Amino acid sequence: SGYNLEQNYPNPFNPSTQINFSVPMNGFVTIKVFDIMGREVNTLVSAELNPGKYSTDFNSAGLSSGIYFYSLYANGFSETKKMILTK
Repeated sequence: SGYNLEQNYPNPFNPSTQINFSVPMNGFVTIKVFDIMGREVNTLVSAELNPGKYSTDFNSAGLSSGIYFYSLYANGFSETKKMILTK
């Protein structure tokens, strides 16, 4: 019925985790990952998507343990969740 960004699974994770999300209408969707300092470390999704449920994987190769954030942006909507990388 609306935009939904789910908590990643597993969390904590090493080395990869899955992020599920849904969008209610056509539009350009972006999902980015940021470190604790707010620096962008990865763009997971950057595409025009149709309504539906989607899944994307985040592989943390090359990153150090710690707290990271992932954000979904679409049609003026944004939501951010926290995830923990343990190595």
